[in-house]
Amino acid sequence: MFTPLFESQLHSLPLLRRGKVRDIYALDEQHLLIVATDRLSAFDVVLPTPIPDKGAILTALSNFWFDFTASIIPNHITNMSLVDILPDNAEYEQIQGQAVIVKKFRALPIEAIVRGYLAGSGWKDYKKTGAICGISLPADLQLAEKLPTPIYTPSSKASRGQHDENIYFTDTCALIGERLAKQVREVSLEIYNRARDYAAARGIIIADTKFEFGIDQNGQLFLIDEVLTPDSSRFWPIEQYQIGVSPPSFDKQFVRDYLETLDWNKKPPAPILPAEIVDKTAAKYREAQQCLMI
Repeated sequence: MFTPLFESQLHSLPLLRRGKVRDIYALDEQHLLIVATDRLSAFDVVLPTPIPDKGAILTALSNFWFDFTASIIPNHITNMSLVDILPDNAEYEQIQGQAVIVKKFRALPIEAIVRGYLAGSGWKDYKKTGAICGISLPADLQLAEKLPTPIYTPSSKASRGQHDENIYFTDTCALIGERLAKQVREVSLEIYNRARDYAAARGIIIADTKFEFGIDQNGQLFLIDEVLTPDSSRFWPIEQYQIGVSPPSFDKQFVRDYLETLDWNKKPPAPILPAEIVDKTAAKYREAQQCLMI
């Protein structure tokens, strides 16, 4: 286990921005270097405590899923070598296993969320309105219950420190156009359905997940950012799943549940995580990787 990487420091490349988890560097007009740090965000706030090995796990899982979904939609991954673009050995070692070189696309201003089970903000919306993002659901569903069919429930894409908000499908049509909005919805549901079946055979329920997409200069759609990681998904162990209770998870919901016990207003600065929570969270990320990549 290496020293956790809270922020990368690559002086040989221009830093474009630091996101909630990823640091983005410019290579040239067509390519970016994306570093998955060990930062963790919860409630759209970056926590001050890194999770050891988290960035490497996110990178490995995303690369696995990018390959898994390549028959459905092209993605931003390249075969360019990290060694070739980072001649400084210290910089290479700093981000080894936690970085990818990707093609640069224009990111769509939405997060494409697919829900197969009732949890999180979807559960809160359902209790209030009987619907999620304007999609009506059967009455009397329980927490963690499997939905009759997976639903596409997009959200706005918040900047660092701001909160994402659930939006209607019609809102996405207004933002990116009806044709592209429908394509994003169809692709998101297809990826979820295939990944759900794959994960279920390995003991994991994918309760919900978030995808991000970009387009090239010709308007072609590409899958970008990360795919089906513990940061972007709710993973539940099948053997412990029970309707009506919040299942234990392989993802950062464990940290969210801990933070909910604190007197914190979900605004920066976030509280420091105790060592016990850090260790358990790191173990959950590793377990998810081991289950899915066997």
